[in-house]
Amino acid sequence: MLAAARQAVFVPTVPALYQPLRHAVDERPNVEARMCLYLSALFTAAEEIQRHLDAGLPVVVESYFARCLASHRALGAQLGVTLPRSLPMPVTYHLVCADDERQRRLATRNKPVSRWDALIETVANQMTDAYASFPMHRIDTTGLSPEEVLRVITDTDTQGAHPRADAEPVGAHPHLLPPVPRNTAGTRSP
Repeated sequence: MLAAARQAVFVPTVPALYQPLRHAVDERPNVEARMCLYLSALFTAAEEIQRHLDAGLPVVVESYFARCLASHRALGAQLGVTLPRSLPMPVTYHLVCADDERQRRLATRNKPVSRWDALIETVANQMTDAYASFPMHRIDTTGLSPEEVLRVITDTDTQGAHPRADAEPVGAHPHLLPPVPRNTAGTRSP
């Protein structure tokens, strides 16, 4: 929905060529191996993202390096990662909701729960802490439909948006935290 609203190209976080390997690695218990696979997939996706950006096209992805690093840290990965400065810098939205609504949404998902999904549920507080080290716009989606969430995003944020997007300044809307300065040290920490 966001890609359509921004007239952007949607780039999958895990490119198609990684899908068979992704399924095989996700069946194994090694969190570092899983992290490395997802990092490799993201670096491959970043190449595609950069090609689109170089062509003047806006891009939307469902997740990027912050999610990979935060989730694997929360799951206990010990790998230190320094991201290259040449990566495309995203405008990131962290969608959150009240726990009871989150549990209801998870129960109605049309997706099998993997072992990793179940593990992530056991480290929710560690995920929150890990996400805190990345600059992102936190959006509380409690009680909002997907269309309302989209409206919150497009009404409040112009960074990285298509030129025809709404021009209201970031942080001017109560659903978002104030804008976070682009501190590269915070986005590239291990």
